[in-house]
Amino acid sequence: MHALIIFLYTCKALQLKCIIMKGGSFIYHKTAASAVFVPEDFNEEQLMIKEMIIDFIQKEVKPNLEEIDSMIDKSLMPSLLKKSAALGMLGVNIAEEMGGMDLDMVTTLIFGETTAHGHAYATAIGAHTSIGTLPIVYYGTEAQKEKYLPGLANGKFIASYCLTEPDAGSDANSGKTKAILNTEGTHYLINGQKMWITNGGFAEIFIVFAKIDADKNLSAFIVEKDFGGITLGEEEKKMGIKGSSTIQVFFNDCKVPKENLLGERQAGFKIALNILNSGRLKIGASAVGGSKVAIETSVAYAKERIQFKKPISDFGAIKHKLADMAVKTFANESATYRIGYLIDEKYQNLKDLGFSQNEAKVNAIREYAIECSIAKVYGSDVLCYVTDEAIQIHGGMGYAMETGVERGYRDSRITKIYEGTNEVNRLLIVGELMKRTFQTKEIEVLAAMKKAPLLAFKSILTPHSSVLHKRVANLKTVFLLLTGAVGRKLKKNLIEQQEIVMNLSDILTEIFVLESTLLRVEKARLNKNPEVAIYVNISQVQAYDAFAKIRVSAHEVINAYSKGLENSMMKKCVRNLIPDYTINAKEKRRSIADYLIEERGDTFS
Repeated sequence: MHALIIFLYTCKALQLKCIIMKGGSFIYHKTAASAVFVPEDFNEEQLMIKEMIIDFIQKEVKPNLEEIDSMIDKSLMPSLLKKSAALGMLGVNIAEEMGGMDLDMVTTLIFGETTAHGHAYATAIGAHTSIGTLPIVYYGTEAQKEKYLPGLANGKFIASYCLTEPDAGSDANSGKTKAILNTEGTHYLINGQKMWITNGGFAEIFIVFAKIDADKNLSAFIVEKDFGGITLGEEEKKMGIKGSSTIQVFFNDCKVPKENLLGERQAGFKIALNILNSGRLKIGASAVGGSKVAIETSVAYAKERIQFKKPISDFGAIKHKLADMAVKTFANESATYRIGYLIDEKYQNLKDLGFSQNEAKVNAIREYAIECSIAKVYGSDVLCYVTDEAIQIHGGMGYAMETGVERGYRDSRITKIYEGTNEVNRLLIVGELMKRTFQTKEIEVLAAMKKAPLLAFKSILTPHSSVLHKRVANLKTVFLLLTGAVGRKLKKNLIEQQEIVMNLSDILTEIFVLESTLLRVEKARLNKNPEVAIYVNISQVQAYDAFAKIRVSAHEVINAYSKGLENSMMKKCVRNLIPDYTINAKEKRRSIADYLIEERGDTFS
């Protein structure tokens, strides 16, 4: 009977493999537009949640932004969080029976996009609902969930996440915080120091990572402030997100009941990584929200600011900026919600296969770890670009505090650092793809790599296509060709050549994001969306820029590993696979900017 169950399970798993695109397989997998989720697909409930959050931020947060950032009244932020609880916002990923809303990933991303309008408030509520709460949701025992989740949902508890240490940042597993079981065997005594702890100044619950005895890997613990042995440092003086509490936390014989060990012993690092995966995707969503605010503000100012007897929105230089801000934001939005839906689909299919709810959620997020890192890197880069351009459009007024534009600029910079720096994530994107290709063999990239040289040769004999979907297929061939060639030349030493890996990562990121935009545009065409013409212009400008970036990154890779005949032949292949894409980018950008100025003022969803 046991063998029969395994056989049936395997058959079902194989069937599932044909239905759901595996993480990272987009590099060789062809996706139909009808299969992707786009922001135009938001349902009525999702739009109501979005409206509710915006209304709360407009009434409760925005009038108090200066006071929040000053942190003179340290009770203000926790009071806002507790007010949020009345609307269910603290329990967005907590089960309904525990007092939460249990939102799917797409709706959680809407939550992240919309709360971004609240600046430092977004950081505080994001830390609570994500890294502060999800470890218990995903890895807690039933007793732990019953004890803590209702309070985390209703505002009785505010949560924080204690992973980083002075000497353990990107290398999180090297942390020195220790947990020693007492002689009675009833409690762990935790000693150590954590830093950059969001919500630390007012949190009642700390998710703490420490090594038990001489363990090599971290374990995780649920620590209550009332346990004692906890000393809070002073609030950090920061460049941005000034209103969010960020402190050091010191543990001195903090007495933690042994039943508060979260997950298995030495599973803490795995827990941390899985929680970070979802956090990275949420940064992509938050970047969408922050970018839209900056665009809306910039459009409004450009229409009102008169120079040389006309609005500066009439000038080509300003239109160029507004258009590029919109194009990048549209692209980020397309990729982020595509990933969210992939996770939701995977979750539902894993549940159908018999996985528990928590196992299904954890494994669905882990499946798309590559895509989550792509969303984090691309989204944070876009947000920083857009907020910088917003300053430039405002000129001197952008540099002044009274317009509030500089707050968005300062607040955005942290997104390139937390949840793993962008450099670490760029390395992870390719590293994880190679791991799944050569070690776990979860995806068939190797087979695709072997076909790439023939496809590249055929491109020399085939007339260049103007169809963007076909050009994206050629971009995939470029990545596979380069990765295969570099891998054969450098073998295991490739991982040490971080400059090459990061360029490959940049190529992969541009491919995924451009494909996401094109699929969104195609779906708009299929659904007869009245805005499809402007969508097409956006996709063409994005493609125009992406081709140029990929060509530069490809040449960087080729020059870094080859010379002579091999170098010239590889560059010739790249030129054939990425031929010139001739459009009037100036007129396309002007049409996009005019649409913003005349019709919408922000972006397109």
